[in-house]
Amino acid sequence: MAVYQATASAPVNIACIKYWGKRDTKLILPTNSSLSVTLDQDHLRSTTTSRCDPSFEKDRLWLNGKEEEIKPGGRLAVCIEELRRLRKEVEKKADEPKISDFKLHICSYNNFPTAAGLASSASGFAALVSSVAALYKLPATPSQLSLISRQGSGSACRSLFGGFVAWEMGEKADGTDSFAVEVAPKDHWPEMHALICVVSDDKKGTSSTSGMQRTVETSALLQHRIKHVVPQRMADIKKAILAKDFDTFAKITMQDSNQFHAVALDTDPPIFYMNDVSRSIIALIVELNRASVAAGGKIKAAYTYDAGPNAVIYAPEGNLKEIINLIVTYFPQADAFKDPFKMFAAGQEEPGKLPLPAGFNEAVAKKFDVGSVKGLIHTRVGDGPRVLDDSEALLDASGMPKTLA
Repeated sequence: MAVYQATASAPVNIACIKYWGKRDTKLILPTNSSLSVTLDQDHLRSTTTSRCDPSFEKDRLWLNGKEEEIKPGGRLAVCIEELRRLRKEVEKKADEPKISDFKLHICSYNNFPTAAGLASSASGFAALVSSVAALYKLPATPSQLSLISRQGSGSACRSLFGGFVAWEMGEKADGTDSFAVEVAPKDHWPEMHALICVVSDDKKGTSSTSGMQRTVETSALLQHRIKHVVPQRMADIKKAILAKDFDTFAKITMQDSNQFHAVALDTDPPIFYMNDVSRSIIALIVELNRASVAAGGKIKAAYTYDAGPNAVIYAPEGNLKEIINLIVTYFPQADAFKDPFKMFAAGQEEPGKLPLPAGFNEAVAKKFDVGSVKGLIHTRVGDGPRVLDDSEALLDASGMPKTLA
């Protein structure tokens, strides 16, 4: 008997121009366009195996080894039904097996903490859509698939591409023009690296979904942002990416992160996503850039924060050693830094023990206790979803998860 199964992985993306606010909560249509960098799946990814079979009694989903309810009319169900509808179209036109009526078993695994301010819903829904699309052999482009993943999690539409990705907000009420497009592939600017500072891996106090709608309803600053600020920033950052102009990219990225958190603060009641550690990392990056420019150099790094306290620091690869040393100096690590790009000479150089840059004012932040930053992940710009072979499948021969929590 034929086995209908496919496995795919999808990347995390971290926005430089933030998505915050929906004009349609059902279709997940945003109040503004956004832009992100896709991060390397070799470091951060969601992997999903989907299988359909006539013996399955209902659609089932397991996330990180725990079964999750697929609520009728919920985001998961909407994505699955839309993919089924496209499969039915394929079956009408071509001599393909009628598998769209079979129920699905879907098993997904994230190799990083879920709901920790690292966009797990984005990579998760992108992996789910990519996996089921591969199972159903859908002749869809990444932009077409992004229309579906957007209805699971807005930022998931940007994880359908690698490199530098824009989610164009669109204008139509039905959302057919609200999808992701590639601004530039990862090979255009492969020197773009990122350091993720995991400040907290706890679940967020205010979820993005509830937080952003409170902002839409109560923040006057958001209205100014979406009408007057974001359109110009989107145009300017696209130009900066195409020109590989890190100075401009960095300025816009930091300004937009600041404004997003200002909008959260302008919400009634206010939303606080950053903490003292987050703000100290900002102070360090601002001082690093100030000292560099004062010495006749360029901006070295850009911080950005999503709806949580974790920092993502974008920088050209050549600056990462200095940045990692700076962060570990102020935020000592319980475990040795995993150095995937071999920035530090083994046995000779240790992060946090090297001198700080000339002219750096060490008084801009206090030195924190071990564990204030729980971990550091050094990664870089990466590719879009990958279809994997059966050796990486998460379901066993009977269609059940190989591992349960």
